[in-house]
Amino acid sequence: MERPLEATRMENNTSSCFLMERKTHAKINRKKVMLAKLRKSCSCTPQKLKNFLMDFFPVLRWLPKYRCKEYIWGDVMSGLVIGIILVPQAIAYSLLAGLKPIYSLYTSFFANIIYFLMGTSRHVSVGIFSLISLMVGQVVDRELLLAGFDLNDDAPPALGDGSLQNDNLSNTTAFNLTIVGINAECGKECYAIGIATALTFMAGVYQVLMGIFRLGFVSMYLSESVLDGFATGASLTILTAQVKYLIGIKIPRSQGHGMLVITWINIFRNISQANLCDVITSAICIVVLVSAKELGDRYKHKLKFPLPTELVVIVVATLVSHYGKLNELYASSVSGAIPTGFIPPKVPEFSLMLRVALDALPLAIVSFVFTVSLSEMFAKKYAYTIRANQEMFAVGFCNIIPSFFHSFATSAALAKTLVKTSTGCQTQISGVISAMVVLLVLLFLAPLFYSLQKCVLACIIIVSLRGALRKFQDVPARYQVNKVDTLVWVVTMSASALVSTEIGLLVGIVFSMLCIIVRTQRPRTALLGQIQDTSFYEDDLEYENLSTVPKVKIFRFEAPLYYANRNYFLKSLYKLTNLDPNLEAARRKKYEKKEKQHLKKGNHRTANGLGIGETTLQLVPKQIDFQALVVDCSSISFLDTTGVNTLKEILKDYKNLNISVLLACCNPSVIDSLKSGGYFGKDFGCMQEMLFYSIHNAVLFAKDQKLPADCSV
Repeated sequence: MERPLEATRMENNTSSCFLMERKTHAKINRKKVMLAKLRKSCSCTPQKLKNFLMDFFPVLRWLPKYRCKEYIWGDVMSGLVIGIILVPQAIAYSLLAGLKPIYSLYTSFFANIIYFLMGTSRHVSVGIFSLISLMVGQVVDRELLLAGFDLNDDAPPALGDGSLQNDNLSNTTAFNLTIVGINAECGKECYAIGIATALTFMAGVYQVLMGIFRLGFVSMYLSESVLDGFATGASLTILTAQVKYLIGIKIPRSQGHGMLVITWINIFRNISQANLCDVITSAICIVVLVSAKELGDRYKHKLKFPLPTELVVIVVATLVSHYGKLNELYASSVSGAIPTGFIPPKVPEFSLMLRVALDALPLAIVSFVFTVSLSEMFAKKYAYTIRANQEMFAVGFCNIIPSFFHSFATSAALAKTLVKTSTGCQTQISGVISAMVVLLVLLFLAPLFYSLQKCVLACIIIVSLRGALRKFQDVPARYQVNKVDTLVWVVTMSASALVSTEIGLLVGIVFSMLCIIVRTQRPRTALLGQIQDTSFYEDDLEYENLSTVPKVKIFRFEAPLYYANRNYFLKSLYKLTNLDPNLEAARRKKYEKKEKQHLKKGNHRTANGLGIGETTLQLVPKQIDFQALVVDCSSISFLDTTGVNTLKEILKDYKNLNISVLLACCNPSVIDSLKSGGYFGKDFGCMQEMLFYSIHNAVLFAKDQKLPADCSV
């Protein structure tokens, strides 16, 4: 088979033609390839089954190679520390999810066990995460409201016996769930956890399906600016939702768009009802927690593991609340009874899944993106690899399986992962240790937290948001680095805080993509000048001491050329070269028409007062000071059909003015598009006079062209 040749001119004292031979690529029969892959995937051998199991459960690969003497101490220490941190956080984040603390503890336990079996990262801590808890809580609140329940948090506890049934319905609406397919009467708490488990199950199903169809690329559309803005905006929402607990006022839990603004309005309207006991407790807890965090950050290089400040605060606050009878004497809101043991598993209701199917999609994406991004970050730091697709399966099953055990959605959390690595974590054995700590609380210690004030939990949540809220300090530095990314951050943060978290995420993704489109629609364009005594060319508006090339204009377009920026390409080209070939052609036709009219009248003097023989010299105006246009295509990554037609159009228009159009620095895909579009003609015979592999070669060729000095037609 004859190989295609591409020609360019290279200068070596004299102008010569250099032929470049393109490699031939064998055509792939996609049908055969697909059938072969299908046969391979459908075949089953003992070795293949073994490999599948070991890939699906990575613990089977690394656990037999576990270096007990080397790793066990670090794993045990980090596991204990994370477990101690996890318990108070789990209880606190139940406020965000709008559920009882026992469900947060279930979530923390099962997520650690399942990720130990299926995860590929050695360091990430998977469990409850404030942002995910908030997203779950918003859906739970909405569905409770639609079902006719009261969203008042201070209802008398109904889980004292470990049952899911609400035994005290004086403060809640009994709701016959037969309208959504559940043939039983169910109270508020029962319905709330039913919504949460259905939502979690659907999120897990989405994640597993994304893993099966290898849709991990979806995470690429969540840029760092979008994720940071989303997390910061959600942090403001979380902060706002906890203020009422801090000051002990009873206001309705706002739902829908604008929740942040509505909540603050309600707070200021009811500020006179603030509970003095809760205010004092909150002030003390925040001072203690923030001081301990600041000291920990300052002396972290001297501390072998972080101080368990949250646990100390919870223990002390619970003792003070219990023996001081703060609930009875000062009406301070407390956590209430937390049952021990495990509630019997239950299949999430299919009818509820249909109600929350759309809400589960952003939850699944956010959960996956945070988990994979953290996994990749720590894998790179500690020099090992993860499998993103397996991570999607792992986090998916961390949602699917626990949803049968009254748990809600999970994700990796940065703060706890940083603590794990700083305390010597080596493998996910530390996750099992953390799960055992949570199990100890579930089986024996949970009832001890009955008197724990909700304002203390709110303080723990708010202090944990320090990292996200500090992003506001980074805005000036971010603005100096990239103004567009800063704008994306501001828009995403504002939408997440002022509208809703889901809408904020969608707005952030759409806005960031629009920014990319706009930047390709109106990219930088420039005329290039030659760096003196070199063969290199640069933007003459950006650099000093560049020399112009006589009779040659060099135009650079710094973006792909496609349908959306075609008009901008032409407009910029005509503006920078100070010549619109269409207008010039129209002017010439008009002039020629006048000349013919004068000739028909027998006047041998033209409209300009010149003889007929002098007329042709005036057809090309003197302001056309170039005979060749070189288009620097080094920044044009691809051409669509409109892009090819645009280049063909300017080739034709400038040719009518006797101006050559030369392309330089085209990549192979652009060359192929030009060939397919017929830019070089049918036989590519003129290709070596139209295409060049460097700007300098194109300039030298243009100088060698023998055109009339006045560029006349």
